[in-house]
Amino acid sequence: MNETGQGKLSVVATPIGNLEDITLRALRILKEADVVACEDTRMTKKLLTHFDIHTPTTSFSAQSGERGFEKIIALLQEGKHVALVSDAGTPGVSDPGLELVSKIREKSFLPQRSSDLPGTAKVSGPGARPFASENFFPAEIEVVPGPSALAAALSVSGLRAASFTFYGFLPLKKGRETLFKEIGASGRASVFYESPHRIMKALESLQKHLGDPSFAKATQSKPRRVGTFRELTKIYEEHVVGSIDEVLEHFKTNPDRIRGEFVVIVEGLDA
Repeated sequence: MNETGQGKLSVVATPIGNLEDITLRALRILKEADVVACEDTRMTKKLLTHFDIHTPTTSFSAQSGERGFEKIIALLQEGKHVALVSDAGTPGVSDPGLELVSKIREKSFLPQRSSDLPGTAKVSGPGARPFASENFFPAEIEVVPGPSALAAALSVSGLRAASFTFYGFLPLKKGRETLFKEIGASGRASVFYESPHRIMKALESLQKHLGDPSFAKATQSKPRRVGTFRELTKIYEEHVVGSIDEVLEHFKTNPDRIRGEFVVIVEGLDA
């Protein structure tokens, strides 16, 4: 239980591949927490076992629905310290951690004065704590930063992305082509995640829209560059950066390289 008696949620970034990338603070928090909330307990237990951490785990994923949210909120209401992790990287970036944190913020509070919350009981005296009704409970949310595939890819891309739009995982069908058209027309860089099953179709769509003369700048002397980054921090890490035609040709001639999840970065028209 948290020393203050109030619930605490630690949003903990974990390695995206290489286990050496975990931070000392992340290891301490994972040991101190009452429970680790994770997408896949099997994946997280491999990490915990590697570092000799024996904190209990509970599953929380996109399939958990309202019951999943309620489970974590109930732990916080009991004053527990919950460490939230994803299968890899920073929770809340294209995973259900975002919705969980949002719901906790709706139901939790840490007022400096009792008057900060309308309708709550007056609080006075040393060590007094705010009144927690069935709708609100005291909880703290902290970030334990670390690995992120998004930041990692940008750092090694060499692509001009001073400002960019991050799309996360693109939709499977509805609105997908509209987004590629938007990316083709964007002055800013665009970044998205893609699975190995759809990466070729994604690159073919980019080829179609980046090559549209209606979006081309008359002053451009060279094509906009595209970068794909896969297996980041792992043994078979690969970066492919060039024109969309060059990137697409690379994977057509090396189909064995279409493995692992991809980060795709597209320079904007203003690059």
